[in-house]
This record gives sequence, structure tokens and C-alpha cells, in this order.
Amino acid sequence: MSNLVSSSLAPYHARSSFRCGVPELDEYLQRQASQDVRRNVAAVYVLADQSRPSEIIGYYTLSSYAIETAGLPDQFQRKLPRYPLIPATLIGRLARDARFPGMGSQLLADALQRILNHSREIGSAAVVVDVKNDAARRFYLKHGFLSFREVSKRLFLPIKTVAAVLTPKPAPQSPCNG
Repeated sequence: MSNLVSSSLAPYHARSSFRCGVPELDEYLQRQASQDVRRNVAAVYVLADQSRPSEIIGYYTLSSYAIETAGLPDQFQRKLPRYPLIPATLIGRLARDARFPGMGSQLLADALQRILNHSREIGSAAVVVDVKNDAARRFYLKHGFLSFREVSKRLFLPIKTVAAVLTPKPAPQSPCNG
């Protein structure tokens, strides 16, 4: 699937056929997502193949969020300004259709790239996720997310880490000028 495209949820997307295996996530996309978009509660993005744009491979939601700095591990607190809250972006939901195994990482990469791009215009010091189960926790930990101090179901990834991974490195310059 090399012709993948992500876009905002639109009326032409076939939400009723989406099945990820977690009823709560299926029902959200089918019944609630459009309302959340209209109410500016969440931005919903879908991943599809350009040849079948109505077929949803997966989706994720993004929202503004704030982190209490006191809940971060000490090594991250020391690098932040001494504000009680810092801006972040919440990935509220992320799910892929069961017909497309292995696409979760692609969805996460797309979400992180979108968050990184927006963080250059609207401050966001980290990405936050609330994991629903152990499988989701393992998925995010595998992708470098870290635990908050006292909330085991909430993970974060500093935006600097996202930038280090996703920002293309310049090609090495030749030591010769000629």
C-alpha cells in the first residue's frame, strides 16, 4: 500500500464498514466522530488508499491538551519552564481496521507528523495518549512513549523526540569544495 493518503474525516468515508475489533473505537467512528468534529472537540483524520478513498484503513483523533508538569518524570521537568501546565496534543483515539494488519505504526507516524507540523505554529511540548488496554500500552511503549509519574494509563512523548525522529537530516556536505 504505497498510495496512502490521510485526510480529515469526510461524508464520503465509509464509516459503517470500519471494524478494528474494539467495539468502543468502532462505535466512536460510526456514531460520534462527526459530532466531535462539528463541535470542535476533536479533529478526526482517516488513512485510506488513493485507489479506494472511501475505504478507511484507520483513523485517529487529535485535540489540544495540557499536562501538569508535576506529573512528568524529573528529567523532563528540569528541561521545561516552571509553569504548572504545559501545552500538549492528545491522540484521543487511534485504530486500524482489522483487514489492514500492521497499519497502526503508519497511523501513528502520520499523527506524529501532523502534530509536529502544527507544533511549529501552535505550541505543543508533548504528545499524550491514554491507553485503553495492555496491547495499546505495549504498542505506544514500543514507539518510544514514556510513562507519567503516577498515571499508568497515560503516556507521553516529548515533541523534541518526535522532531528528532521525523525531521529529515541534511545530506552530509563534502569536505572538498571543488
